[in-house]
Amino acid sequence: MNKKTLKKALAEEYLLCSKDPVYFMRKYCYIQHPMRGKIKFELYDFQEDALEQIKDNRYNVILKSRQMGISTLTAGYSLWAMVFQEDFNVLVIATTQNTAKNLITKVRVMNDLLPSWLKMKKEEDNRLSLRYANGSQIKAASSSPDAARSEALSLLVVDEAAFINNADEVWTSAQQTLSTGGRCIALSTPNGTGNWFHKTWVTAETTDSDWNPIMLHWTQHPDKDQKWRDKQNSLLGEKMAAQECDCDFVSSGNTVVAGELIQWMADNTVKEPIEQRGAKKELWIWKYPEEGKRYIVSADVARGDGKDYSACHVIEVDTMEQIAEFKGHIHTKEYGNLLVNLATEYNEALLVIENANIGWAVLQQVIDRYYRNLYYTYRHDGVIDPEVHLGKGYDVQGKDKATPGFTTSARTRPLLVAKLDTYTREKACIVRSKRLIEEMFVWIWKGNRADHQNGYNDDLIMSLSIGLYVRDTALKLHSAGLALDKRALGTMGTANTNAAAYNGKQVYEDNPWKQDIGNGEQEDLTWLL
Repeated sequence: MNKKTLKKALAEEYLLCSKDPVYFMRKYCYIQHPMRGKIKFELYDFQEDALEQIKDNRYNVILKSRQMGISTLTAGYSLWAMVFQEDFNVLVIATTQNTAKNLITKVRVMNDLLPSWLKMKKEEDNRLSLRYANGSQIKAASSSPDAARSEALSLLVVDEAAFINNADEVWTSAQQTLSTGGRCIALSTPNGTGNWFHKTWVTAETTDSDWNPIMLHWTQHPDKDQKWRDKQNSLLGEKMAAQECDCDFVSSGNTVVAGELIQWMADNTVKEPIEQRGAKKELWIWKYPEEGKRYIVSADVARGDGKDYSACHVIEVDTMEQIAEFKGHIHTKEYGNLLVNLATEYNEALLVIENANIGWAVLQQVIDRYYRNLYYTYRHDGVIDPEVHLGKGYDVQGKDKATPGFTTSARTRPLLVAKLDTYTREKACIVRSKRLIEEMFVWIWKGNRADHQNGYNDDLIMSLSIGLYVRDTALKLHSAGLALDKRALGTMGTANTNAAAYNGKQVYEDNPWKQDIGNGEQEDLTWLL
């Protein structure tokens, strides 16, 4: 082949490559395989389909299983765009710079192994960046909110996006740099719900948005079978394997309450309220009060900074069913009135109010209205012990040793968390509210502390936990006290039975709480119960 013919053939081949990234990668790209060394990039069918979608859509969110070769595919697409476009600017953001630079290394290897007539001449090549003679470049950065602010981007790659804590901020700042027509590829295995990656995926799946969703489940890989999947359980553990393989947001998360249990409640116990009260319909009712039933109203009070909500629940004591719920922004005096009215409506329920910070203002309003069944905490040697006392509002004895409300502290908070975990795990607490379920999905472990994800709150969760804890501690102690009273009264009834033989007074054996006191009159002792 003479030079003219060769030049023409190369020009035609160059044109084919410039139009089709699949053709370019299949024919000319090599990758560094961990076991086999440098090998040709033989794309699987699912990778070809993903690549076509990436090319045809400006924003792509990719939910993937592990070992699907998508980071390599993204590197190949980046190289293709950098080779065939001038000044194509790529930024790779990941949880760490080291993670981000791995993708740059893949680009570098691919370019180095291209034939000479395709290979780009480097003008800058270091650990975190690579710039070619045509002005195209790729850089690696950690997940700082300012990482994408500096210059206009042609392509933003967000790698392992579900694990970037401040991904919302990163995306907000990046949108300005993409405004001139830039593109984005956000790829990740799942990491629970509520984070930016999850929200972006749900938006892409359920609405007509700018995002194109691409799911790459392990079953799409021709070299993987059930035997491979089962082995992942033994290698990674069931929870981690679900995260890495199954594209399952619920199972993959680090939620305090197991994701499967939250989903079970969402599917089986959640109901629409029968009534929504208030101008903003913030108070939800599932059942009206029933005569003879006992209720707890447990309340958390917002700090007042606008980020948190005041929240409360009405819980039926015996069944542990959620009967009513409030969540909203409300003034402390109005909130105190709402709690008193709600507790009064529900058979003068035990009213438990968290007393930290602004909670004192709500408690004062309740006390000023003389609500009788307010929860008090006793102090012992300066230590507040919420397990000791079930108070009776302004009639409580020994106020100098008692504190109105429930105190959440470094000692009691883990107990609250454990109580909620126990009740949900045993499916003993009947949750009706979808608002509460939404909070559970984003209530995660941050180290050893249970806390909400950034941008969310856990007000409904904490108020429910307080109610369950009091129900299972103070009320049990109260019931134990009643049992002792009954046994004491039962003994008194026996003594009176014996006395009746001497004094001629009749004792009603069928009801030991009513006794004949002479002149045809009876004394009713049931008030002692």
